[in-house]
Amino acid sequence: MPYPAGHRAKVKKRIVESARRLFNRHGFDNVSIDQIMERAGLTHGGFYSYFESKSDLYSEVLNCFFTDPEWEACWEGIQVDRFSPDVGPQVVRAYLSHQHYEDVENSCPMVALPSDVARHGDGPKRVFETVFMAMVRALRSSLPGKARPDEARAKAIAALCVGGMVVARSMVNRALADELRAACLATALRLGGWDASGKAENCKVKKARARAAGGR
Repeated sequence: MPYPAGHRAKVKKRIVESARRLFNRHGFDNVSIDQIMERAGLTHGGFYSYFESKSDLYSEVLNCFFTDPEWEACWEGIQVDRFSPDVGPQVVRAYLSHQHYEDVENSCPMVALPSDVARHGDGPKRVFETVFMAMVRALRSSLPGKARPDEARAKAIAALCVGGMVVARSMVNRALADELRAACLATALRLGGWDASGKAENCKVKKARARAAGGR
């Protein structure tokens, strides 16, 4: 009996989501294909119907909400609407949020996996670069007051967000980590010329808006 339409895409997504969470938590080298498939509720043998190797899967895992419209990282009180004119400050607040700090398994892989990327050749580096530059474009599109927004400033803001969270996650002293995130957040918003007091839309509202848009 043939599988229903869309079955293959759904199974592949389960494998990618399983790998993303495990890689984010444990790192690329410390996770086996068996562990990935077990968490996805699948058998080891099915892996090679979807990916040539663990490295092949790794490149897909590196995608984030800037490049993957199916990305489901959504935390209470946090909005990242890629089509909003305010996407820049939304990205900054999401990246340096308490929720992103705590939710290691559902992190953007640019925060959790940069050292792995550096060790595993040009393929993962190219994917990382693609995701980072998508973040830069999102930030640049929201920079106010210029006919030609400053790409260098957008790159600096992106690096401050990603690097700030990497350093915060590396600290034992939680109070110090929180102070660092707050300092990076304030500095990034100031560099962008954005209102630091703005409120992000509730996650449930965001999903409702997305469903309504898809129904039109």
